[in-house]
Amino acid sequence: MSTVGNSTNIFWHECGVGKPDRQKLLNQKGCVVWITGLSGAGKSTVACSLGRELHNRGKLTYVLDGDNVRHGLNKNLGFSAEDRAENIRRVGEVAKLFSDAGLICIASLISPYRKDRDACRALLQDDNFIEVFMNTSLEVCEERDAKGLYKLARAGKIKGFTGIDDPYEPPLNCEIEIQQQNAENCPSPSAMAGQIASYLEDKGFLHDN
Repeated sequence: MSTVGNSTNIFWHECGVGKPDRQKLLNQKGCVVWITGLSGAGKSTVACSLGRELHNRGKLTYVLDGDNVRHGLNKNLGFSAEDRAENIRRVGEVAKLFSDAGLICIASLISPYRKDRDACRALLQDDNFIEVFMNTSLEVCEERDAKGLYKLARAGKIKGFTGIDDPYEPPLNCEIEIQQQNAENCPSPSAMAGQIASYLEDKGFLHDN
């Protein structure tokens, strides 16, 4: 996906404390919860609600929010297809590190292209990557438009905006799908977070045994 970092003469150094040791210490299993969907779908809200829900249960999490990482780690990237791919690649690698540390990493990004999300899944054991599709209709997202981005995109002031003049490729086999097809019947953030937390509980991520 990227030519960055193709260094030679580098060697992997193993350490004495591994992922199983860290998971035992935290009494949880490291994984990546990858929340994808259109701008305005509620990804960040659900990510933070899930983080709070799991924190209240005594579980250690970290949220990688799409906008937040562009303030630092990915501040040099734009929104071309190539930059989007590199943006997702970097977040995927960081999420993998958090998972290896034994944390439940919650990544919240539009991540519009299926191949980029699949590449992130391939970085981990498949059952440690939980893809959550915020299946919120374009109409609902555009009606919310909390950041005013859809209005700017419709006016032609933002080019390559996902859902308007750039495609969003929905997951084909995600672990969790949360549907919000109209503004009147949207579940609450706590209810959506609860759905994800229940999945993590059922799959054994909230304890190390």
